[in-house]
Amino acid sequence: QVQLVESGGGLVQAGDSLRLSCEASGRTFSWYIMGWFRQAPGKEREFVASINRSGDSTNYADSVKGRFTVSRDNAKNTVFLQMSTLKPEDTAVYYCAASALSTGSGYPNNYAYWGQGTQVTVSS
Repeated sequence: QVQLVESGGGLVQAGDSLRLSCEASGRTFSWYIMGWFRQAPGKEREFVASINRSGDSTNYADSVKGRFTVSRDNAKNTVFLQMSTLKPEDTAVYYCAASALSTGSGYPNNYAYWGQGTQVTVSS
């Protein structure tokens, strides 16, 4: 079992930055690929970013590429999502998730463990 707790969400203005954190407990954090997903009202959950076990390989959705950066600190069992140049369309509940699989990091069904989510609201 892995428990995930997100933090860092809030209300910001368009163009601002925000950093989300997700702290893991339970099994060895470095075993897992970590992903960030988001879900806006009335929409399906969508992939935002993922990072491999060692932290030297990342993937991003096209909508956030160049604006968001995912990173991890295995010593602190924490994954981060640095969000810059935020837009109103980035408004959503953001979730971190952990996957024991080696591929398919963009698919929610490949993640066995999920946090409770943190709200990010970007005003125009």
